[in-house]
Amino acid sequence: MDLILKYFPDLTDDQISKFQKLESLYQDWNLKINVVSRKDIDELYLRHVLHSLGIAKLISFKDGTKLMDVGTGGGFPGIPLAILFPECSFHLVDSIAKKLKVVSDVVEGLGLTNVKVTHSRVEEINDKYDFIVSRAVAAMPTFVYWTKGKIAKEQRNDLKNGIIYLKGGDLEDELKDYKTATIHDLSDYFEEDFYETKKIVHLPLKYKG
Repeated sequence: MDLILKYFPDLTDDQISKFQKLESLYQDWNLKINVVSRKDIDELYLRHVLHSLGIAKLISFKDGTKLMDVGTGGGFPGIPLAILFPECSFHLVDSIAKKLKVVSDVVEGLGLTNVKVTHSRVEEINDKYDFIVSRAVAAMPTFVYWTKGKIAKEQRNDLKNGIIYLKGGDLEDELKDYKTATIHDLSDYFEEDFYETKKIVHLPLKYKG
């Protein structure tokens, strides 16, 4: 938890309390269903929570922003971002029901009222969002295809509407067809070794009615 406060020192008492609760909620669930690996549970704040919050170093979402977290898995990056941005709405989507049971329980346990959880393939979601966030669930061309037509027209943030993707490794080949994509190194924001190869990709997408 000290790690979160190191990089986000202005959290409210309520946000601190929610971030603190994350560990016990995930540990309880991990005993029943292996949501994240044993090593990752021990380093939950480093590998999952802070990683998710890397997006907040790139952009501070304006109140009223709508986001969809595709392939949310155990609730990352959606849940940490929902704690940090209580006036934004988050739609957490995954096709694996087992994981979403955990996500729903964590959302309920934290009392998060700005999160909706849906068991579905993303292609079947018929809504529009300012941003679609995710942690490396597929190569970018596949991900762009899945999320086609789901970007809202109105711009309410300083960053253009589109995809914000947490990824690692060499992205040159994967992004060669996306000239407007920008890559940001998480090591610019976080000094821990874990973030040396971790990146955020922002890909602006035009509204398609």
